[in-house]
Amino acid sequence: MGWYGFNPGSWLGADPVIGEIALTTTLSGVAGAVTAMFVIWAKTGKPDVAMTANGLLAGLVGVTAGAWAVTTIGALVIGAVSGALVVAAVLFFDRAKIDDPVGAVSVHGVCGAWGTIAVGLFANRGADGVEGLFYGGGFSQLGSQIIGVAAVFAFVVVTTFILFNAIKATIGLRVSEEEEVDGLDRIEHGTPGYGLEPAGDRLVTSV
Repeated sequence: MGWYGFNPGSWLGADPVIGEIALTTTLSGVAGAVTAMFVIWAKTGKPDVAMTANGLLAGLVGVTAGAWAVTTIGALVIGAVSGALVVAAVLFFDRAKIDDPVGAVSVHGVCGAWGTIAVGLFANRGADGVEGLFYGGGFSQLGSQIIGVAAVFAFVVVTTFILFNAIKATIGLRVSEEEEVDGLDRIEHGTPGYGLEPAGDRLVTSV
């Protein structure tokens, strides 16, 4: 629900256009959730709930850059592609043994990059409100979006490389294996995060 404050709220005015932004936001999120559900269902034989939820988030992330500038059809396409991308990205990072248990890089990184580029593909109006197939000089807008994604990627790689190496050299990046198994909610905050208690090699509810 917070996304309705995030996207329509970014308009910074109580204009009727915020309804359009809320609509494209909703459509993209729904398309992402449904697509992710069917893709993971086809892949694993089960319509995984967590992956479906990530698909919803992926669709919301994907449309954020162009929530005002795209049509309803554009929002559906952006969301659907985001839903498929997030499944592929999560599975890829798992195979690559990259530690991202909640799929944050897949949702916000991969689908955020896709959504930013998608502005250049699907935006049909610019800051002046003029509508058309593209705005800002045709395909030059697409080029601008790609350059923007590349610039952010380069900045993040450099700064996080420095930051994480500094953390690793000082307080360390990882907790112990025992703490990972027991759960950081319990270790760091003194309570289980999901009302679950460890019971041998499985978890049971604590209530």
